[in-house]
Amino acid sequence: MPNTIGILSPGDMGHTVGTVLRENGLRVITCLEGRSQRTCDLAQKAGIVNVPTYTQLVTEADLIMSIMVPAQATSAAEAIANALEHVDTDLTYADCNAIAPQTVHKIGKIITSAGGNFVDASIIGPPPRKPGSTRFYASGPELNVFSELNQYGLDVRNLGEEIGLASAIKMCYASLTKGLTALCTELLTAAEVLGVSDALTKEFQLSQAALYERMERGLPGMPPKARRWIGEMEEIADTFAHVGLTPNILTGAADMYRLVSDTHLADLSPEARDKFPTLNELVAVLARCLETD
Repeated sequence: MPNTIGILSPGDMGHTVGTVLRENGLRVITCLEGRSQRTCDLAQKAGIVNVPTYTQLVTEADLIMSIMVPAQATSAAEAIANALEHVDTDLTYADCNAIAPQTVHKIGKIITSAGGNFVDASIIGPPPRKPGSTRFYASGPELNVFSELNQYGLDVRNLGEEIGLASAIKMCYASLTKGLTALCTELLTAAEVLGVSDALTKEFQLSQAALYERMERGLPGMPPKARRWIGEMEEIADTFAHVGLTPNILTGAADMYRLVSDTHLADLSPEARDKFPTLNELVAVLARCLETD
């Protein structure tokens, strides 16, 4: 049974996962070396204990969950692997990031070559503030410790012993959710530039009411996440290319998130919901960006 869980990194998702585990009886630790002040504040808010070094993290933790932006997933695994080489421990490392199956295979080799156990994991759903809202998919030959988190407030669903399956389901799922968000953002911006925004809105309200309500509800909160989602779209594109499908749909989605990332809206904190734009304001900002290019 796990007693201590390490979280890298306690950001938007990670600190909420840590809170759930701590409230269900586990000790939760992290190493905040090199992390932002916001991440440090979130860790403190969640009651996650900061340890000074990665060596102490791997010594004290039974399981480490890597939850961060895709671009940092490999470097995080390398830091843990370097620490593992200096200690004798039966550590399990679960990569929970939105990365391609071929990327997770490389990360798994980094961890197992250093003597650790590896789990391929992925998260579908929002930060788990409400029971039943979030699923943790897992695959690989070393699932025992990770699966026990079902007893500590998480919904863990095992997909089998093959590394890559958990990452694959995340890639396919996020291609719909975040890919659709990018498409909606692009088409609404185009309509604004082309002068048909009002007419298109009325048509959507008439024939695509549920989808338009989703746009109004979801798109205004997207800009603070846009920079993180660029890498996720690129990982999905790589996943699809790896199986012989076109990567271009998702590289296009990455380009849309780059456009959003260049606006002041991307600098908003996810907690600053009172400063989020309306859907019309978001579209207007993006249309102005195109005019200045």
